[in-house]
Amino acid sequence: MKRQDILENQANYAYLALGSNLGKKIKNLELAKYKLTKIGVDIIKTSSFYITKSWPNTKFPDFINTVLFIKTKLILPDLFNQIKLIEKSLGRKRTPKNHPRKCDIDIIDFNGKCYSININSQKIEIPHLSMHKRNFVLIPLFEINQNWIHPKFKKDIVKLLSVLPRNDLRSIKFD
Repeated sequence: MKRQDILENQANYAYLALGSNLGKKIKNLELAKYKLTKIGVDIIKTSSFYITKSWPNTKFPDFINTVLFIKTKLILPDLFNQIKLIEKSLGRKRTPKNHPRKCDIDIIDFNGKCYSININSQKIEIPHLSMHKRNFVLIPLFEINQNWIHPKFKKDIVKLLSVLPRNDLRSIKFD
């Protein structure tokens, strides 16, 4: 009998930030969630949907955002690759940075640790490098885990939210 690698059976916990600002946005996000469950992702908690202005170009369509807390046996590179396939299957095309898209899925936390790895010649940083500055990540994340601590900065989510500009906090709307 072949012994399986210990990592293959280890449960991994992650937070994913999902966003859409093209097409039927909520349908895109619900379909992304469904496709995640088909690749071995158990969704433990889901935040509400939030509406935010597109950034940095506020003339682009508004985003609908949500955050998921998940459990999976996928290791980080496999989860990343599967997420990219889901985005592509939902119509995501390679466009300039911060342009409108049907589906964007970011891994914002993986097992509460920091990672800097290359996957398919793309450098991946987890936690996401800008997540601590983004209301559309922090507010939904706070909704599902008020005790979350940033793995790199070692600051709790309340402290991260408290340094966001007030306008950022007011600009996000619950849907």
